[in-house]
Amino acid sequence: MFSYLELVELPNGDIVLQRADDDGEPLVVISFSEESRQFMTAPPLEVARAMIQAGIQVAADDGGMAIEEELEEDELSAEESQGDTKTVH
Repeated sequence: MFSYLELVELPNGDIVLQRADDDGEPLVVISFSEESRQFMTAPPLEVARAMIQAGIQVAADDGGMAIEEELEEDELSAEESQGDTKTVH
């Protein structure tokens, strides 16, 4: 049985991806700061939709994920050998 997903903008401004037939926990919650909302040229719900679509596309692209994981492992190995701690945002 398939479950339809829906994007819903909550009264507090958060946007959630949830199953249409379920009142349980949302699958994804997206919160935009007021500052980021001021810079958006599209409605926040449309931006969230594009973000979800991009995430699904990347998750479905196994080859791309394998390459990214290899690159991350190489970067971590290089960082460990240098002894430097770095934060990635």
